[in-house]
Amino acid sequence: MKKILAFGASNSRSSINQQLAKFTAHQLKNVEVTILDLNDFEIPIYGIDKEKESGIPEKAQKFIDLLESHDGMIISLAEHNGNYTVAFKNVQDWASRLKKRMWGGIPIFLLSTSPGGRGGANVMNVALQLMPRMGAEVVAHFSLPLFKDHFSEEGITNQELKLEFEKQLSLFEKQLSTVS
Repeated sequence: MKKILAFGASNSRSSINQQLAKFTAHQLKNVEVTILDLNDFEIPIYGIDKEKESGIPEKAQKFIDLLESHDGMIISLAEHNGNYTVAFKNVQDWASRLKKRMWGGIPIFLLSTSPGGRGGANVMNVALQLMPRMGAEVVAHFSLPLFKDHFSEEGITNQELKLEFEKQLSLFEKQLSTVS
């Protein structure tokens, strides 16, 4: 059985991106899902001086260990001022000191959502450019605009967006099935 790691790239306790990541993971059949809470990986803000003084935090290694123990990932990116949240960027910065290509080349379904009409499009563009340089194999991506208007407990409520989401989910599932 394939193992999937899913999380919202936010430290908000009421993260809409965490909701979208969980929903997406539970759409997959015959997989074991691990839901990660980024709050469990709160570590000092990365800096070279901090690294020289104290070394790399144990939680950065635990993050890498989690990534390496899964066959695929679902990451829903929250957008702060057009970019990653500080919480996500910080964990990524520390983890990349341990393993430059930290995402490990496994299939990733990148998501983003926001209350606004662009659905985190800016952070999605940033991630699509930068994450592959760090070993991310982004095989599918989807941005959900106007989260409160287009999402409920049952899932994506806008039919056009739902169809695009399902298409991207299918691409991810297909790629995941090829992982040995």
